[in-house]
Amino acid sequence: MNAIFHALGDVTRRGMLSELSGGEKTVGQLAEPFDMSLAAASKHIKVLEKAGLIRREVRWRTRVCHLNPGPLASAHAWLREYERFWTGRLDALEQLLREEDAHQPPSREGDDP
Repeated sequence: MNAIFHALGDVTRRGMLSELSGGEKTVGQLAEPFDMSLAAASKHIKVLEKAGLIRREVRWRTRVCHLNPGPLASAHAWLREYERFWTGRLDALEQLLREEDAHQPPSREGDDP
């Protein structure tokens, strides 16, 4: 899980994953939107590959990358636990604020807030 969140912690790598969600791309195609060298793109791709977020294959002399959604699903499941926690906390806050509003005297027109 650490490798996944490390990989997702960089805006360039998140962008590359977004590109791959539309289908396979070559290393050059992944580098192009970020105006970076193939060597720099390759370093980012290695981080994504190490995290298991992408697969890379060689076709003749071209390296083609594919999105591997499995690790993203694992990260999403982990984050979902915290979503439940925060949803519960925010629901409790909403209830508290509603109760507080119910105990406030109605404001008269012309009064300053």
